[in-house]
Amino acid sequence: MYDQDGDLSQTVIDTLNEKYHFDEPIIKQYGYFLKNVFLHGDWGTSMKMRPNVPVFEVMKDRIPVTLQINLISLFAAIPIGLAAGIVAAIKKNTIIDHFVSFMVVIFISVPSFVFATCLQYFVGYKAGAFPIIYDASATGMAALHSMFLPILALMFSPIARVARYLRAELAETMNSEFMLLAKTKGLTYAQSTIRHGLRNSMVPLANIIIPMFANVLGGSLVVENIFSVPGMGGMMVDSINASDHMLTVAILVFYSMISLITVLIVDISYGIIDPRVRMGGKK
Repeated sequence: MYDQDGDLSQTVIDTLNEKYHFDEPIIKQYGYFLKNVFLHGDWGTSMKMRPNVPVFEVMKDRIPVTLQINLISLFAAIPIGLAAGIVAAIKKNTIIDHFVSFMVVIFISVPSFVFATCLQYFVGYKAGAFPIIYDASATGMAALHSMFLPILALMFSPIARVARYLRAELAETMNSEFMLLAKTKGLTYAQSTIRHGLRNSMVPLANIIIPMFANVLGGSLVVENIFSVPGMGGMMVDSINASDHMLTVAILVFYSMISLITVLIVDISYGIIDPRVRMGGKK
């Protein structure tokens, strides 16, 4: 397979060129790749990390770990962000609002890998409250305890984004005329805010909450490496360093598909949150 210099033999190179069209332009290679994926379910074969193993076989063991960490972090961050945004809007221009706004700026400005490093050092190493490295062999509550720090590191940015958008939208909505009308009809401040203010504020908020999953996936690329999480992020970095191009492209296509699916869900969610924005509705 290899010659005396450790390079691939000419026979192997010719075989690879014939199978994967490496001797053709990049755009044609990508076209062949997409054709094999969608028509034959063939994602290619790993060349360096796990030679001669289909890339989907390499990926399928890593996908559940990445999805688990990212979904838990996102589902935990959204309620906290909603609560912070509601409180900040209701307590507008008070010390509570200023504190929430200050924390939002910190959480948005500081990258997730900085939080990950600080959590790993202070909470994991100094305090010893949680493991500094993810334990892949742990199960049940032990596994959740092991992944707490990477989940927490990924939560800060979504919390800040949700709180910032909801605070701005809800504060504007609460000054609208229909909110004043709701109060004159006998609704309390809390009732008018929950029944009318929140629902109207959630329509533009859906535009950031759902695509946030793709953003969290991007942030986990570095966080997974910091905590040695055996997920897609760490594998992508390793495949790039190892020049395993087939595996790298397959991972990038996976992330692209996730992004496209989230965009589709955003468009569908508009009609669920507010039926008035449904396209093609009866006039």
